[in-house]
Amino acid sequence: MNNEELRQRYNPDGSLLRRHQMRMLDILIEVDRICKKHHISYWLSSGTLIGALRHNGFIPWDDDLDIEMMRSDYLRLMEVLPQELPEWLALQNDKTDPAYFYFYAKVRDRRSLLKETLNYNRLWKEQGIYIDIFPMEPHPIWLHKLTEKSVGHMYKIWRTSTDDKKNIHRVLRIFKLNNTFLFPCLRALLSPFHFFTFSPSKVITSGMGIPFHNPRYADEIFPLTTHKFEGYDFPIPGNADAHLRHIFGDYMQLPDLSKQTPHVAELEFF
Repeated sequence: MNNEELRQRYNPDGSLLRRHQMRMLDILIEVDRICKKHHISYWLSSGTLIGALRHNGFIPWDDDLDIEMMRSDYLRLMEVLPQELPEWLALQNDKTDPAYFYFYAKVRDRRSLLKETLNYNRLWKEQGIYIDIFPMEPHPIWLHKLTEKSVGHMYKIWRTSTDDKKNIHRVLRIFKLNNTFLFPCLRALLSPFHFFTFSPSKVITSGMGIPFHNPRYADEIFPLTTHKFEGYDFPIPGNADAHLRHIFGDYMQLPDLSKQTPHVAELEFF
């Protein structure tokens, strides 16, 4: 099917999914404005980047939006977002939401209520439509997998919890042990080697503790370029085709449309 046929099947104008996508686009436009103002680099990533190249917008059945940036830019963005975001948006990270336990941030829409299929966000302060912001770091894949294992039990506890008030404290203890002790120590140990080991062809991957470890290559990402996404120009990796093929293979080929699983269980607009 062509793009228009896919749109009519999955996300025609006025459908709940299309309204969801347009709200995520509104969030991205605000984040893009702030990044440009403060000279912070980011790029569309994962399914959002596939959507840009294959559909010039959202994958028709997609219900999330992802961007990535290097950790140094991520830390700067976390500082400026609370002052720069309009009232209808909220930054969600471990400093703004006491029950939040992801190692990446979200920007949430306060004019909606979203319940996810995994329901990890059931005690979080902000529960509206969101976009994900992932910090990226130059470290070996084996080390990243080690940091994933160091937080894996946290997700198992929450996934099987029958007493959320008790188990949220167990989850946050694991999060804080990693975020305030283990990960800073690992970064300190790695820092002397970055000068010798980080070159444009070297691997970067998701920040420590984030459960995604597909390698990215700096020379496929930088310098960034732009591409149309829902009628707007947004940053993408300079060699986005090679970048996506390393991660997803033939991303231009449509997947099995009978096996698409949504992230969203319920959605309400205010």
